[in-house]
Amino acid sequence: MTTTTAPPAGAQTGTPQPGRPRKRGHRSPGEGRMAAMLLSPTLLVLALVIVYPLLSAVHQSLFRAESGLDADGFVSDVESFVGLANYADLFVGESGRRFLNAFANTTFFTVTTVFLETVLGLCLALAMNRAFRGRSFLRASILVPWAVPTAVSGLLWRWIFQSDGIANNILGSEILWTAEGNASKLAVIIAEVWKTAPFIGLLVLAGMQVIPGEVYEAARIDGAGWWRQLGSITLPLVKPTLLVAVLFRMLDALRMFDLPFVLIGSGKESVETLSMLAWDESNQLRYGSASAFAVMLFLYVAVVAIVFVKVLGADVTGAKELKLLSKKTARKNRIAANQATATADEATADLSNSDQTKTEATR
Repeated sequence: MTTTTAPPAGAQTGTPQPGRPRKRGHRSPGEGRMAAMLLSPTLLVLALVIVYPLLSAVHQSLFRAESGLDADGFVSDVESFVGLANYADLFVGESGRRFLNAFANTTFFTVTTVFLETVLGLCLALAMNRAFRGRSFLRASILVPWAVPTAVSGLLWRWIFQSDGIANNILGSEILWTAEGNASKLAVIIAEVWKTAPFIGLLVLAGMQVIPGEVYEAARIDGAGWWRQLGSITLPLVKPTLLVAVLFRMLDALRMFDLPFVLIGSGKESVETLSMLAWDESNQLRYGSASAFAVMLFLYVAVVAIVFVKVLGADVTGAKELKLLSKKTARKNRIAANQATATADEATADLSNSDQTKTEATR
């Protein structure tokens, strides 16, 4: 008589073992290789246009051009390794004075323009979100300034702010907008806000379009006015979109170069930014100090971006929304599984009661 012994639990057989789902986040080697192959072109492009220039700038900032004698006794400029001397010069002497002035101008323009653009962009989004005749024309006209190239915008506002331009004719005075002083800063702020406020308005409008109309209808039924709806519904729901828009504008404003360069000109201390300072140093063939200025600007932008994402919670990549969606899906699946289990238990109980009833009837 032959006795067949069942294989122990966990032993491998020719058929797959069902009921043991793959762990979340686990990928097979084939999937990992496929992902690496698909991402390699993007990573290669990023390495060529971001990583290599950054490393090259850091390397160049450690050197300084100095005059010396070559082997034949002629005077020539050579690159000498000076370590962190270019960075130390950012806080002392004439170079330090220009750096601190450019740093202050960059910060002032960023804070002022982004604040005004946020307020004005929110107002534009509220206006474009309302239903009225001619709304499409209003949206198109509002987006025109953002579509104009920055250099063209700078030339346009330079013509407006001339000594005999439209601005002075309207004000009835002769203000030197394109010279040194606070007037030049005001001119840059006006031109920058006029150009880029529609960008924030467009992104905020996209966030408002996804808010269900039933939410506002329920609020109106409860007696909430327009201001209450704005503070309790609109602003909280568009906050993620608004934070991303403000972050993008801050990063762009920190790198401001073309608008003040075209509108006011180079070498003006009142509007000189870090980008303009780095360009001026490289134009004077002082590549070491120019690279140091560029590296400091990069660190400034990186710190602002990290603080904005970590502290204020700007969801740039959409990871928070994806995580929330995953939690909702998992919760729905658990509820459905619990309902299915309860239904099965009820069916089993009904079947047991039916069998018991039949048995009693037979007796």
